[in-house]
Amino acid sequence: MTTAIIDYESGNLHSAEKAFQRMAAETGAGPVTVTADPDAVRRASRIVLPGDGAFPACRDALYDHRGLFEAIAESVIRGGRPFLGICIGMQMMATRGMEYRETAGFDWIGGTVERIAPPDPALKVPHMGWNDLVIDRPHPVLAGVATGDHAYFVHSYHFHVADPAHLVAHVDYGLPITAVVGRDNIVGTQFHPEKSAATGLRMIANFLAWAP
Repeated sequence: MTTAIIDYESGNLHSAEKAFQRMAAETGAGPVTVTADPDAVRRASRIVLPGDGAFPACRDALYDHRGLFEAIAESVIRGGRPFLGICIGMQMMATRGMEYRETAGFDWIGGTVERIAPPDPALKVPHMGWNDLVIDRPHPVLAGVATGDHAYFVHSYHFHVADPAHLVAHVDYGLPITAVVGRDNIVGTQFHPEKSAATGLRMIANFLAWAP
């Protein structure tokens, strides 16, 4: 089995690659490759889409890599391969994003990505640092992760899911902030599991073993 981490020049690939390689070695999950090759994506057993920066820039960069999104969609939506979106990689699964301009997302999980507007002015945006997860419903990727476990966030926009059944976990930042979304064979984290210490590494291991 191979895990493909998508390289479209919009993600912190080094730390993600190292974390996934570490957990793949510990769990016997097979090789982890960083790739922009659509054929390699089609051959992969599972797919990881990271993303740092702004929603429209990440979306445009992904679509500018000829055939890459089509290979991802073919494998994930038609082929049922496990998919993990991280940070902007998770946000792009939404119907649309509202950062700088309205931008169409993949529409894999219905909802809108909007700027965080906490009612308490003492709560700064971006939402940056460690926060306690609140588990809203069980999910295989969260096996062994409990409410109160910490995850590391860096973001100014958050995902309002249209269907509450797709909300897996959230955090409190003066208002609920979506932390994990999921349905069928796709899951996404607003936080960075590769930077979230034991909690993040457990989730990566769970994803590498996930067979939806």
